[in-house]
Amino acid sequence: MEKSLKFVLAGPVGVGKTTAIGVLGDAGVISTDVPMTQSDGGQKTTTTVALDFASVALDHGPPLFIYGLPGQDHFSFMRPILLHGALGVILLLRADSPDLIYECSRWIEILRSIDDQLAIVIGITHADRNRDFSIQHVREALPNAARDLPVFTFDARDRDQVEHLIRALLVTIG
Repeated sequence: MEKSLKFVLAGPVGVGKTTAIGVLGDAGVISTDVPMTQSDGGQKTTTTVALDFASVALDHGPPLFIYGLPGQDHFSFMRPILLHGALGVILLLRADSPDLIYECSRWIEILRSIDDQLAIVIGITHADRNRDFSIQHVREALPNAARDLPVFTFDARDRDQVEHLIRALLVTIG
């Protein structure tokens, strides 16, 4: 039996993790979304409290298992559990967040503190909502040890664009 591949989507609340997993899943998504008790200031009405999960059949290869981390800090205990055995992470961020650079550095630090060898690709959603957004600005603001991380913009609702991030992570892993 072929070994499966495990990837994790990480990032703050409301960046599109559940949405991205939803467009990839071949047989639906296992989700632990519940109604939010406090508004995030946007249109989001639910939040992930444990994990999201979907499997994807790859052409001529083992299945890909994709997990989504909850973005809220009070569920941080799930991070090492879900990252255990992962080959890589797609770090999702919002281009229209006023704290984009801080969130990027913070999440890289969080991920590296759990597994400093973890392959990471950065995917930035909502670039269309911030006309001042610059992917180059994000690259330049990355910590020195993370300057070589691939950074992309994408739409979490578009399967082709999410698959592009998966392929980038596969290339990064080698």
